[in-house]
Amino acid sequence: MSVVGPSTAAAEGDRVVLLHGLGRSHWSMMPLESRLEDAGFEVANLGYPSTHLDPDGLVAYVESAVAACCSDAPRLHFVTHSLGGIVVRGYLAKQRPANLGRVVMLAPPNRGSELVDELGDWPLFSWILGPTAAELGTRTDSFPNRLPPVDFDLGVIAGTESLDPIGSAILPEGNDGTVSVASTRVDGMRDFVAVPASHTFIMWSEDAADQVVEYLRNGRFDSENGQEK
Repeated sequence: MSVVGPSTAAAEGDRVVLLHGLGRSHWSMMPLESRLEDAGFEVANLGYPSTHLDPDGLVAYVESAVAACCSDAPRLHFVTHSLGGIVVRGYLAKQRPANLGRVVMLAPPNRGSELVDELGDWPLFSWILGPTAAELGTRTDSFPNRLPPVDFDLGVIAGTESLDPIGSAILPEGNDGTVSVASTRVDGMRDFVAVPASHTFIMWSEDAADQVVEYLRNGRFDSENGQEK
């Protein structure tokens, strides 16, 4: 499917905020930024200190950054990778922009990651990945699981390929090496699709990029080009 077409172009002034995952930077989202710009969207590719702040600190940081970059946008969408999706859930639970459009999450640990359950208590885990990383497990009091159900226009894209044999050995069958497909789902989401991509590189996947553009334009994924849900 093409990401550019005159009959399905983005509405003039539609802006997309990109938020990267844990331990990454805005550079990791630049291929997706280019694809969205080619599709006619304005893009704000935001970096945030994912390994330095606790969940409340990350939510406050993103709230301030979004207010600074995008309060004037006619319609504001979010596209996130991994932790970025959980931070957006926290932000939207606290502050709902009047111009909010659609949200697409790539490989979000919406129900937490079983990998964090196994590794989160290791001292090096928090030392390397920061205070929020250890709060991304599947316990009921984890960062994602203490957030309210989704009540905004959300599509979730899961990855189904793993580059991490250790992660895949720990996670249930059907995973991207870091997050199980089942854990990406969240109550209230509008649509869901899976693509053949790993957690680390799903934001570079052409299949994922096509699905992102499809959802932002039409509020649904292209199920014919997705994998089994």
